[in-house]
Amino acid sequence: MYWKEEAALKLKRKNKILFGKDSECLRDLICLLSRQNHAVAVLWALEFADRSVTELENKYAGEKRPREALDAARSWAAGNIGMRFAQRKILDCHALAKEIESKEDIAVCHAVGQACSTVHTAGHAIGFPIYDLTAVIYKYGLENSTAAVERRLNEYEERLIFHEKHIKDYKGQWAAFILR
Repeated sequence: MYWKEEAALKLKRKNKILFGKDSECLRDLICLLSRQNHAVAVLWALEFADRSVTELENKYAGEKRPREALDAARSWAAGNIGMRFAQRKILDCHALAKEIESKEDIAVCHAVGQACSTVHTAGHAIGFPIYDLTAVIYKYGLENSTAAVERRLNEYEERLIFHEKHIKDYKGQWAAFILR
């Protein structure tokens, strides 16, 4: 099923999340993600999360939870803090979604939380596009989202390939569990 038909069906059913791990449009990305080591998945997910956090900061001045979750995820990935502290910050980011009205921004909060959770396990990485693409549709409306969704799908793959090719150039440190 083409992504637009899938999203339309989910909207009709009043689903809050318009994509899933079984979404046909995500198959290539899922395959590409499955070939990556944990560090590549983390760099990729946190790059996209950073953009989303900036969007949220521009809309919700003074709201710190998404940035705190991202900062904690980065520190956790570097081995500077433990899982429990980072997990609390990530859960706080997800909690923000329960406090706001905008369906787009709710999805963005969850996208950030999923991206940050990629530090725990690379399997969380696909959560970012699931929620991010949902946010795109809420932002533009289903009928006007085609170009934005297609552009975003391409960007996910391009940036993942970039991180795969340039992982050796990364100058930061990694926690031991990331490198296993």
